[in-house]
Amino acid sequence: MKRDGLTLGCGMAGCSWSAARSPAEASFHLRDDGTARVACGTQDIGTGTYTILAQLAAQKTGVPLDKIEVALGDTSLPQGPISGGSMATGSVVPAVFAAADNAIAALLTVATTTPGSPFEKRKPDDLALEGGRVFVKADGPAKGVPFADLLRRANLRLVTGSGKSEATFRNPKPKVSTHSFGCHFVEVTWQPEIARLRVSRVVTVIDAGRILNPLAGRNQIEGAVVMGIGMALFEHTSYDPQTGAPINSNLADYIVAVNADVPPMDVHFLDFPDKEINELGARGIGEIGLAGMAAAITAAVHHATGVRVRELPVKIENLLA
Repeated sequence: MKRDGLTLGCGMAGCSWSAARSPAEASFHLRDDGTARVACGTQDIGTGTYTILAQLAAQKTGVPLDKIEVALGDTSLPQGPISGGSMATGSVVPAVFAAADNAIAALLTVATTTPGSPFEKRKPDDLALEGGRVFVKADGPAKGVPFADLLRRANLRLVTGSGKSEATFRNPKPKVSTHSFGCHFVEVTWQPEIARLRVSRVVTVIDAGRILNPLAGRNQIEGAVVMGIGMALFEHTSYDPQTGAPINSNLADYIVAVNADVPPMDVHFLDFPDKEINELGARGIGEIGLAGMAAAITAAVHHATGVRVRELPVKIENLLA
């Protein structure tokens, strides 16, 4: 296969990553100024946890995103999951939803017990919260009252709720097997005259349950693809045989992929909810994009060069031999 004088190679590989939950707790506040606060002791390492928690709070209450405060990363907050194993998002969903449900239940109790409330003679089960408004289910949201008005009428600054979710990780007797899956397709170009090998195109298809934020999710997979290119073609640690210490323990000598090494990437999500993990059917996607990427690249290298590389990274001397 040729294009513009270059030899093309195509390769593909499947990928899988376990999907599980670690223990998580959260708290939820509905406040008398119409804002909400969701808090969890987990952290955001750049993977979008702040955004996801705000989205979850907005989905449960209808409070606009710009009126939601997210508090993370403090030991005074309810215990949260670590950012590892692609479990953070899947773990916080049930905890945040449970906390929001409890805060909403407290709000509806206030609405039915406050003297002078428009819902004073109702039962909490008759009411619902949607779009930031409390309403009688039979009447619909159009006749609802902003929850902030009800709190001010009751002379309350806020109502709170807490929630937790149990871990499924390392469950010795799981009822089902839960994983994320995917498939990577890679094109490489090989120029034997000057021994130049490049990854020229990547298409990745991922089944990671419901994708809560497609933009952030796509960014995660794209970052994992870049890591896979580095794993397959560049990254190698050299050790001192006498001391065992890494010789190239710096970013000047340890080579990683840079912008010029990254080709066009096409990421597709199946967006098929898996409700064994949580009620939204969302699984973590931090690592699934890296699993199998080096295998797809080396398969493409074999197609282009005829050389089957068994050790990473792929070295030019392997291909010349």
